[in-house]
This record gives sequence, structure tokens and C-alpha cells, in this order.
Amino acid sequence: MPATSQAQQRLMAIAEHNPKAVFKRNRGVLSMSHEQLHDFAATARAGLPRKARAKKKLSIADMM
Repeated sequence: MPATSQAQQRLMAIAEHNPKAVFKRNRGVLSMSHEQLHDFAATARAGLPRKARAKKKLSIADMM
């Protein structure tokens, strides 16, 4: 699975190579396998945004 942003790719690379450097709020990624971390970290950087944007929630008013 490819990374969705450069920040996510960077986090996965840090978690793969130096797990002790991962911030406490991001420790959930350490439960991923080494292979999964590598797949995210190895994503080509071309075209990735620096930060992923939150998806806008649609309301009923938006649909009409």
C-alpha cells in the first residue's frame, strides 16, 4: 500500500529503521510488520503532497 503523503512516508521510514525515535502519539504504527512499513516507506515521492488533507464530510444540503 503506498503512502498518501510525504509526512506519512517519512514516519514509516523512521518506524522501520529507528523505532525508538517515533513520537508517543504515533506509536500505533509500530504494530505493523516490517514488510508493511517498508512498502509505505518505499513509495515514490514524486506527486505526493507534503501533508494529506482531511476529506470533507458531505451533508444532505450539499447533495441537493
